[in-house]
Amino acid sequence: MSKHRELGLTDHEFDLICEKIGREPNDVELAMFSLLWSEHCAYKHSRKLLRTLPSEGPRVVMGPGENAGAVDIGNGFSIAFKVESHNHPSAVEPFEGAATGVGGILRDVIALGARPIAMLDSLRFGELDGERTRYLLDGVVRGIGHYGNSMGIPTVGGEIYFEPPYRQNPLVNAMCVGIARTADMVRAAASGVGNRVVLIGSLTGRDGIGGASVLASAELEEGESDKRPTVQIGDPFEESKLLECCQELLEAGLLVSLQDLGAAGLTSSAGEMASAGGVGIEIDVGRVPLREADMEPFEIMVSESQERMLAVVEPEKVDAVLALCDKWQTASAVIGEVTADGAFRVVKGGETVGEIAVDALVDGCPLYDLDPAEPGEWTYANRRTMDSDDPGEILLNLLASPSIASKRWVFDQYDTLVGSRTAHRAGATDAAVLRIPEAERAIAIAIDGNGRRVACDPYHGTIEAALECAANLACVGAEPLGVTNCLNFGNPEKPTVAWQLSRSVEGLGEACRELGLPVVGGNVSLYNETPSGPIYPTPVIGMVGEVPDHERSGGRPWAEGDTIALVGPFDPSMAGSELEKQRGELGSGLPGAEIGPVRSAIELVRETVRGGTVATVTDVSDGGLATAVAELSVAAGVGCRIDLRPVMITRDCSSQDAMFGEGPGGFIVAGPRQAVEAIGGRGVQLDMLGEAGGETIEIAAGGDEVRVLVGEVSAAFASLAEIVEA
Repeated sequence: MSKHRELGLTDHEFDLICEKIGREPNDVELAMFSLLWSEHCAYKHSRKLLRTLPSEGPRVVMGPGENAGAVDIGNGFSIAFKVESHNHPSAVEPFEGAATGVGGILRDVIALGARPIAMLDSLRFGELDGERTRYLLDGVVRGIGHYGNSMGIPTVGGEIYFEPPYRQNPLVNAMCVGIARTADMVRAAASGVGNRVVLIGSLTGRDGIGGASVLASAELEEGESDKRPTVQIGDPFEESKLLECCQELLEAGLLVSLQDLGAAGLTSSAGEMASAGGVGIEIDVGRVPLREADMEPFEIMVSESQERMLAVVEPEKVDAVLALCDKWQTASAVIGEVTADGAFRVVKGGETVGEIAVDALVDGCPLYDLDPAEPGEWTYANRRTMDSDDPGEILLNLLASPSIASKRWVFDQYDTLVGSRTAHRAGATDAAVLRIPEAERAIAIAIDGNGRRVACDPYHGTIEAALECAANLACVGAEPLGVTNCLNFGNPEKPTVAWQLSRSVEGLGEACRELGLPVVGGNVSLYNETPSGPIYPTPVIGMVGEVPDHERSGGRPWAEGDTIALVGPFDPSMAGSELEKQRGELGSGLPGAEIGPVRSAIELVRETVRGGTVATVTDVSDGGLATAVAELSVAAGVGCRIDLRPVMITRDCSSQDAMFGEGPGGFIVAGPRQAVEAIGGRGVQLDMLGEAGGETIEIAAGGDEVRVLVGEVSAAFASLAEIVEA
């Protein structure tokens, strides 16, 4: 195989490179092109779609194109946030893959001049009956906990699903949220001809070489043991020093711009900074502090060693920058300078070893049109795991399903309170709530997605994911300010995957426009498939919202005698549901829902929570109404008596649909009867369901009835730890 093909470039792309530079590239230049023209860096199969998403709004401080997005929360402060994937590295080496995924997303936020204050994660694995899945889950969870806990950054929320298509190709999406003074934030654009380029942080080694092109831009084969050396190795204690050093450098006004070194290392960071500033850049690889002395120039340029940042510094401030780096015991070196000729030049010992026009390297990659084709039949294998039609047994089975069961086994491995900002962590409430005393308010953050439902209907399933995230924020009284996303899909060169990706982005754009939310950044992870097939199409949505008063952000379990009601235009259906999956009947198509009525319900619930009259609120999601009610009973240790006949009548659905059907737009609220009744009459549907009390969960729906002890339900809901450790 020719060298350019080994590096992931097509013949057409290689010919285009030769045309742009007027000759064949040498080894250094070819390595640089292979990375910046990879799917992971160039977004060559998705960029045209991403341009259709709304990205502007009155609170947007930084949008797409920066290291992370940022929104204004008032009083001179902004919240920076982003979600990004580390899927393929985690499939090869779960601990280090997940740990360095956390480290990378932290640096994206640090690069804006923000201090990270919280993490969330969205994870997908195969079914837990496989030894490999348990190995991957254990390694990923330990990796996330190791890096976040060591850094002193709380992991306050997240989600996990277990589905067969993720068996060989897990998804590890990490979201970071940070705070910054708006006036002090910096952009990743090099400027000022003659300004110096300073590398700060860890020594550069061979770890991670080829990660962006070898791992993140190609399908995985079974096993992949030969790709283990391409996974980066993380050091959270080094990153902790790097964080504090960068914060002090920025506070002292010593930096012109700052960029993290992630995928493609120096090639991407220096190239993107030069492109953003419309300048050239020269890097002397002979000045780069190395972990291994015999590294070749191309290895130095593409190394993905962790815990490194690149800064542009005015010449007269270089000594002060190096002195501060010494203070924080983090390595630093002047490795280049900004130039006026628009070239990316790599030198060693006074000799030029590579020279490429910045616009050819960074912006010259061809952007491809997809060739989408809707599949004629269901794409994914599915197996039956539930045979019972007894509603009580169904409820217990659903609650014990690893995708629905309590994730406490996972959360207990994360420090959720370090930093003293956590008012509510997700799991206790539908979204995490953080105190922001600097801005005299709080924020709520959530991350959501459901690949199973998106697989059934990429357009409506993605709309539901966005609505679910906004609904979770509403449950704690938060008004969403901005969106970040991570689009996890299979091979976009295949028509079915291209159709899934295209329809999903259309759905995301429609939902965000209807909700009035800007998409301020995100990540695309493609080629998530193995010879056994693609993953479920999995768009993951992250949102940040504003909370005026964290003490009125809900989270109280219901009490004996509380009235229970259903709020919103909930129209339950078995299509795409967890129960349909367990019956082996999962297929294509979702009913869809009008966004306007769901938005009205979200706004009403948000207003109700902020009013403080009803503190028990949750949205209806996986497993349907019965599962939502059961989870609230478990949280309170108090049972309930529920009659779903009003739901069956007003929604014209069967008893099993009413109990276990899924769909957007439904909220369970509980509180004093007068407060619950006051929610009605404002254009949003309200159905009184029953009241809390006793030691049993009693649900009646026509001729079907559920009667189970709260203790029995609690045991089923807490079963994940037993399954994992079996």
